[in-house]
Amino acid sequence: MVFSSFPYILVFLPLAVLVFFVLAQRGLVRASSYWLIAASLFFYGWWNYRYLLLPLGSVAFNYWLGRKLRDSPSSSRCLLGFGIAANLVLLGYYKYAGFFVENVAAVTGLALPMPSIALPLAISFCTFQQVSFLVDCSRNQVAPFNFRCYLLYITFFPHLIAGPVVRHHELLPQLEQPRPLAVRWEDLTWGLHLFTLGLFKKAVIADTMAAYADPVFNAAATGAVPSCLEAWGAALGYTFQLYFDFSGYADMALGSARMFGIFLPENFNSPYKAENIADFWRRWHITLSHFLRDYLYIPLGGSRAGVTRTHVNLVLTMLLGGLWHGAAWTFVIWGTMHGVALAVCHWWKGFSEARHWRMPSPVAWIVTMLFVIVGWVIFRASNWEAATRMLAALCGHAPLVLPKELAFVTHWGSFNDLAATTTRNLGNLPDTTVFAYSLALFAVCKWAPNSQQWVRERGFGAPENLTWAHCAMLAALLAVCLVSLLAHNEVFIYYVF
Repeated sequence: MVFSSFPYILVFLPLAVLVFFVLAQRGLVRASSYWLIAASLFFYGWWNYRYLLLPLGSVAFNYWLGRKLRDSPSSSRCLLGFGIAANLVLLGYYKYAGFFVENVAAVTGLALPMPSIALPLAISFCTFQQVSFLVDCSRNQVAPFNFRCYLLYITFFPHLIAGPVVRHHELLPQLEQPRPLAVRWEDLTWGLHLFTLGLFKKAVIADTMAAYADPVFNAAATGAVPSCLEAWGAALGYTFQLYFDFSGYADMALGSARMFGIFLPENFNSPYKAENIADFWRRWHITLSHFLRDYLYIPLGGSRAGVTRTHVNLVLTMLLGGLWHGAAWTFVIWGTMHGVALAVCHWWKGFSEARHWRMPSPVAWIVTMLFVIVGWVIFRASNWEAATRMLAALCGHAPLVLPKELAFVTHWGSFNDLAATTTRNLGNLPDTTVFAYSLALFAVCKWAPNSQQWVRERGFGAPENLTWAHCAMLAALLAVCLVSLLAHNEVFIYYVF
């Protein structure tokens, strides 16, 4: 079950909220917690109930080990190493076993059987949360906790599938306090607004841009060489598909949790406003960036061992962060690219400050966005060969085939075979629409407030600010989203990580 599905929107979420508040209003605080646990396990089991034992067993193991780490500080180093290794082995088996065997076979020439292992939902995010929990237990930074709250902390369905990566201090204290005994309309209205805006981003914007990106990337994966404009159209399409897909998911996760009076950490803060790559990573997937900083970059030495070691630590951290996204060399290369860019950004900051010179903001923004777009091409490509075809086309090493709207400009206006089978008339829209959409979306991402700012600044979370006209507009927006879901309903991109 995903947030952008009819069962979730029309049945699961309303029922979960209704029962929770009925129990809370009757003073059944513990029962309301157990209801959220049951709802979360049902949410997970909707995908495949046979895998339910995996998260339950992992939670039980890490709960037991966390208690041991808190109670036995003298042996915490060995216990912590054992716990981290156990979690990473589990993640490695399910996520990277096939990748490892494939590369060993390629290097050795052996005909090794490829393991057929389904990637369990949420294993990447749950692993990071539980590793951070164990590390903080070993540092004696975790307050006393019980199994019920810990189970809900890991399995709470709004953040279960694709984040945010929630640290114990951000959620456990909320779960250990008594739940509200009456419906908090502010939480419901704020959550509903944010959820609807996120659904609009996903169903209307992201899925529309996917129609421009997917055919070209899929064609490149089969060996076709896209034209220069086709490649740029696909690159821009994916740039905004991923942005609004992930941003929409983040809004829907925070909105769903807020309906229960639970606050999840912000995970997305207008990253396309960034004017350097370091600022981009302070805004994109914020909780993952914080995890990598606190549990990988700083333990590696951070910036405490000189400039060269700092740059090495940045590259290594982002390389592993890229590999976390998936078992493919394209993710490793993408992560390494961003690590090198962060190192260059770190060096450039010192270089420019010493000379009292600063790159003009428009230039800095354009350079940052061009790097991000090129990175997304590698991130999206099915393999490195497809990525090189797309990158070559972006650089002009491909025919310049103009859209049919510009056919009068030059004899190049007729489409070649690839154009006819990829981006022409996608979604019954003109071929130039992707570029017009991209310009408009660049303006929105650069200058408009993000959805959380928009809801907060206009006070839409306050019930007294709701009017009949406003409620009608919100209902109409939700109806547009539901109609869009009938036409196309792509899976969330981060759903598979």
